[in-house]
Amino acid sequence: MEQRYHNSPKEVSTMTTAEMRGNFLVDSLMKPNEITFVYSHYDRVMVGSAIPVNQAIALPNYPELRAEYFLERRELGIINVGGPGEITVDGTIFAVNKLDCLYAGKGSQSIVFKSLEANNPAKYYLLSSPAHQQYPVRLLKKEEATPVSIGSAETSNARTIYKYIHLEGIRSCQLVMGLTVLSTGSVWNTMPSHTHDRRMEMYFYFDVQPGQVVMHLMGQPQETRHLVMQNHEAVISPPWSIHSGCGTANYSFIWGMAGENQVYTDMDPVAIDELR
Repeated sequence: MEQRYHNSPKEVSTMTTAEMRGNFLVDSLMKPNEITFVYSHYDRVMVGSAIPVNQAIALPNYPELRAEYFLERRELGIINVGGPGEITVDGTIFAVNKLDCLYAGKGSQSIVFKSLEANNPAKYYLLSSPAHQQYPVRLLKKEEATPVSIGSAETSNARTIYKYIHLEGIRSCQLVMGLTVLSTGSVWNTMPSHTHDRRMEMYFYFDVQPGQVVMHLMGQPQETRHLVMQNHEAVISPPWSIHSGCGTANYSFIWGMAGENQVYTDMDPVAIDELR
């Protein structure tokens, strides 16, 4: 399991492109028949993926966690961005289709991932944070996620937000998670930008079409940097950093947060004309 450590704003302001990518870009996800994880020391959030193609695969434990099993002191959010699948949690089977979300709380001991179609496998995006309180396992279908449409075609950011794990949805100890789907012709996400010093955030871009990319903006508002990102890549966003993006075509992304609180609207806005 790869580990990523903290970087200060001053350090990031002097990084080369290769250094930026090595510290913040997660490009090792979505490998067939594998479960992969990267451990970030920003709020100790783990980002991973599971693609069971020909056989079911079980969530492993990692010696670095010093735990009896993966979720002994953690919770896990799972969103499927691929074909139809099933996830079995401690013997209970959940049907998880594309854009459905399953939450497994602290104390869940056995999690097994399965695809229903080998030629169209499920692709599970995984996000885990430490947990000190137990909440029940719960599945939330895409249709139940109370989608909200915001933005406009005039500003190239018409998009639909689906909130899954939050104070009014699936309850968790500290994890917040959902996704955003941009409309055809819209390319900007999270603009105007914001920061939130009280929690880190992880972005995962998907449904980025072949030949297209997303320019992910990060850094302090007056000291921004960018990463060129491909389909099925994630980026670690420190609490002090903005996290906005612009694609060469429309795309979708999963956002997930953990830290001081779970209030979705807890952010410090940055006006567009303040960016540098």
